[in-house]
Amino acid sequence: MSPLPATVPAVVRTRILAHSRLRSNGGTPMLVRRPARLTREEAEARALLLRLCSLLLQYPDAELAASHPVLTATVEALPPSPAAESLAAYTTWFAGQEPEALERHYVETFDLRRRSSLYLTYYLHGDTRRRGMALLALAQRYRATGWDIDGGELPDHLPVVLEFAALCGPGAGEAPLRQHRRGLQLIERALTDADSPYRHILTALLTLLPPPTDADRAAVAELAAQGPPNEDVGLDPYAGGEFAPPGTFTPPVPAAPTLVEGPR
Repeated sequence: MSPLPATVPAVVRTRILAHSRLRSNGGTPMLVRRPARLTREEAEARALLLRLCSLLLQYPDAELAASHPVLTATVEALPPSPAAESLAAYTTWFAGQEPEALERHYVETFDLRRRSSLYLTYYLHGDTRRRGMALLALAQRYRATGWDIDGGELPDHLPVVLEFAALCGPGAGEAPLRQHRRGLQLIERALTDADSPYRHILTALLTLLPPPTDADRAAVAELAAQGPPNEDVGLDPYAGGEFAPPGTFTPPVPAAPTLVEGPR
């Protein structure tokens, strides 16, 4: 894995890397292939966008709240793009909030509102045994690349998935994001309906993924309208414990992933 660019502020480098390690069997970082269609500069810019999305979707503790000047400057320095414009809209709001207000809004948005949970496998599998297997498969994908999670979060938590995408690139690294595109679209829709500034981060992320198909739009509408399946089994396959906070939204029918070829 190439080191993060020196121009990335320390708050981005240290906070992201403190929650993850990418290593080979010998303990040194693994090399991650960069798709041939991206230049080094394009790959680094894309990875930085994903890292910023990951960071800004994490709980806004005192450290993160205090770092708003450097985060705002980092976003302002991004190459012009729809994603950069959306992130700028978020950081403008973020910079104007008191720390307590940021924490309260985060809890109200992601912990108390079922339809904007950041645990992606719920949007495919609901509360069924399939979700436990999906969590295992995602954890195995991480381990296969030599990536260790050291932050106590589940492998389907969106900031974790975004870190993996930034580290491993648009091919295999972003595959989980493409697979869960419909869930991401549903989160954006819920955040927009709630008029939450966090919608800008999801909008930025979705610009990096393949555009939705008519089938995607129909599936998202169905997921938003229907209740969850209620098969209260299947927790044990993933480390024998609970795999999401109480009250998290659990949509019904699993949606097939959007298939794409190569990086976008």
